[in-house]
Amino acid sequence: MTIEPAKAVSLRHELKHQINLREDLVLSQRLRKLFIHDKNAGPDGTYRVTSLYFDTPYDSALREKIDGVNRREKFRLRYYGADRSFIRLEKKYKVNGLCGKRSTWMAREQVEKLLSGSYEFLLDSGEPLLIELYSKLKGKGLRPKTIVRYDREAFLYAPGNVRITLDRDIRTGLGSVDFLNSEIFYLRAMEPGTVLEIKYDAFLPELVRMAVQVAGRQASACSKYAMCRRFD
Repeated sequence: MTIEPAKAVSLRHELKHQINLREDLVLSQRLRKLFIHDKNAGPDGTYRVTSLYFDTPYDSALREKIDGVNRREKFRLRYYGADRSFIRLEKKYKVNGLCGKRSTWMAREQVEKLLSGSYEFLLDSGEPLLIELYSKLKGKGLRPKTIVRYDREAFLYAPGNVRITLDRDIRTGLGSVDFLNSEIFYLRAMEPGTVLEIKYDAFLPELVRMAVQVAGRQASACSKYAMCRRFD
């Protein structure tokens, strides 16, 4: 088995705000006039995101997020829309306030094996991220914790490699980890509102800074995973 070295991932800035429906309406209308939508969006500019988050028996990822630990990570499986044929495994991490992400594709059959507790194929895959997940499953007891689902409208701006997202109707699988089941019940995880996220590289262009301004709002810790864990 040959293991390819993991590619270096540049760290990015990430700002988050929780906004209400009126603020969302005003902001989204402004953003649509200034920036292009993500190419994967549907005709209305949005797409659905469904993620299954993993954590340790001691809820390390959740506790480190709440405590604001400077170096932390979390693993998740994710698919878009209703297509479960190929699913993305992602490792998101933060280092001193900057964020990074590594990802790889998994076939549905591989995800079914993973969720059934069969992990050996991860070790034999030759894919560094799958092998790292195997080590965390075995060494730290990482296990599926909760499903998070929401509808996302994403905007792009090339200078600064900026990505602006509006995540709406955030829901939780209410303790279920049946990630591939389209029939499970999803409970709204927050009062009607939206999570605004802005990600960028070294600098935030002035046009974006002005465009995303919402009067009276300050950047704050706002984790969709932590919101949904309240219902476990």
